[in-house]
Amino acid sequence: MSHIRNFDRRSFLRTGSALAVGTLAAPSILRAQDGPIVLGHLTPRTGFLGPLGEYAVMAVDMAVAEINAAGGVNGRQLQILKEDSVNPQTASTKAERMIERDKVAAIVGEISSASALTIAQTVERAKTLFINTGANSDALRGSDCKRHMFHVETQNIMYVNAEGEHLLQSGLVDGKKWYLLTADYAFGHDLSAGAKSFLERNNGTLAGEDLIPTDATDFSSFMLKIREAAPDLVALNLAGTQITSFFKQYGEFGLDFPLGGFGFDTAMAWAAGVENFKGTWPSVWNHLIPTERSQAFTKAFVDQYGKPPENQAWGDYMAIHILAQAMRDTKGTDAAAIIEYFEGPDAKFDMMKTREGYFHPESHQLLQEIYAITALPPAEAKNEWDIFTTTGPLPAPDQPLERLIADAVGGTCSFAS
Repeated sequence: MSHIRNFDRRSFLRTGSALAVGTLAAPSILRAQDGPIVLGHLTPRTGFLGPLGEYAVMAVDMAVAEINAAGGVNGRQLQILKEDSVNPQTASTKAERMIERDKVAAIVGEISSASALTIAQTVERAKTLFINTGANSDALRGSDCKRHMFHVETQNIMYVNAEGEHLLQSGLVDGKKWYLLTADYAFGHDLSAGAKSFLERNNGTLAGEDLIPTDATDFSSFMLKIREAAPDLVALNLAGTQITSFFKQYGEFGLDFPLGGFGFDTAMAWAAGVENFKGTWPSVWNHLIPTERSQAFTKAFVDQYGKPPENQAWGDYMAIHILAQAMRDTKGTDAAAIIEYFEGPDAKFDMMKTREGYFHPESHQLLQEIYAITALPPAEAKNEWDIFTTTGPLPAPDQPLERLIADAVGGTCSFAS
């Protein structure tokens, strides 16, 4: 991809009248059935998740343009309304406005699990669909699940189980000791709980763990502790730009213990650069997956934007196409009909991978294959993007996809009737 240009990287509002509440609660079937189908897109476009959000925006624009060029959905064009979700309170306010004022048929997007929860609470009262494309929290599929929320993004335990299986095959689990660095909030806690459970089940031991404040940028004291512990694997449960900072400081300290983790976005590898990116990481999708549709998507994205798509781009792109398929197959935008379709046995989706995906009816998690990526030595990298290799799909072809959600934390899902 030498032609690719350089990339410098990275409570629901209470209404004051019964009329407003009644309007918000109106089912989507009451909305106009002519004119464009209006969708809302909410995702962070500023802050430490902003770079991922920008990939999401590029991808939904591409997906909507492709669908409209092919005749739209049931003879109607798609229209996308895009907003920066900013934070949980703002995300809820904007979701309410999209539903009440703009009459969206569904909301797509988000990356922050906290914002995804407030959006989900809002859409549940309004009986409007929400397709989560980036929030990983197991609780969103467990105790905080909502009937109107579905998840294209894989949940934390799926990353742990897929990456753990790869590490097990690589001889880094059985009889080995791990040192964990964990972001001190729900995302990191989920990953840590899953990782420790996997380690215990597979005869590994914990050499140590530190909880890292989300605003921490200096990892020097932790580097010294890692050096003292001499683990067989340093496993990171960090997020966003913290991963990039850790990569750079790890190299500066000259540490060479095997490095890996259980939550990752390829944008972090690109931001770190080939000289700093190290280890093995889970990947819901990456631009090197050699299926025909995956490579066609990658080429189209590069042609339009001058750089390959990040996994967040893939998630938002897939969500729009999955929603369009559901509206075609149910011949409308009725939320109840689409939920029944998603929960049924016939709803299967081309995920650009080697087998189709489908929603788990008890949690609304889209079950699909996951991959593991491993950093290349700098001398072997072809360009600034192809700086890792990818495994084949996980789990193995003879294993059910349900294997990936085994031992999930986050409580039990019980959809309100």
